[in-house]
Amino acid sequence: MAEGKTELSGPKKCGPYISSVTSRSVNLMIRGVVLFLIGVFLALVLNLLQIQRNVTLFPPDVIASIFSSAWWVPPCCGTASAVIGLLYPCIDRHLGEPHKFKREWSSVMRCVAVFVGINHASAKVDFDNNIQLSLTLAALSIGLWWTFDRSRSGFGLGVGIAFLATLVTQLLVYNGVYQYTSPDFLYVRSWLPCIFFAGGITMGNIGRQLALYECKVIAEKSHQE
Repeated sequence: MAEGKTELSGPKKCGPYISSVTSRSVNLMIRGVVLFLIGVFLALVLNLLQIQRNVTLFPPDVIASIFSSAWWVPPCCGTASAVIGLLYPCIDRHLGEPHKFKREWSSVMRCVAVFVGINHASAKVDFDNNIQLSLTLAALSIGLWWTFDRSRSGFGLGVGIAFLATLVTQLLVYNGVYQYTSPDFLYVRSWLPCIFFAGGITMGNIGRQLALYECKVIAEKSHQE
């Protein structure tokens, strides 16, 4: 009778798309695919905003999608999103510091909304100079971390992601893959690291929330055994 109750209560505790999955490798693959698709969607929407405002310029011969963006941008962003989203909960487990701050989907959705708002501000809000814009976006990005994360690992990974992504972007622009209008930080805009930092925190929160389902499944399986 006890076993029957356990089996009945299992699906209620787990997400509908993963309640019957008990293999960690399958869970990992599902989370990676979901994170990839989210990254692709956000890249299409946010990159379209940047192009419409002439913040980024692609050569005419590389424009190949219905969103007027280079074809390689969404897959690259999707891959990066999957890596970041899988890395955050992995680092949490490695450090023995499980992230427990605001662990609900409503908080994650608000984090995504703030991230989109920060990108919107970088493209549409006019400041007297790039320094004011960069400082404003830096404050907003740190505010996003403080509001939805507050973990040392999250902040450290966000800074690392911002540094690495900015370096890669500098190399791409240097080699003529695309360009930024009015660059003031070598070949890019000075506020770009703030966007990457906020993006890392956002995808990290999504990855952590998705990983929460895997933990429930594993715990339920161990209880049944």
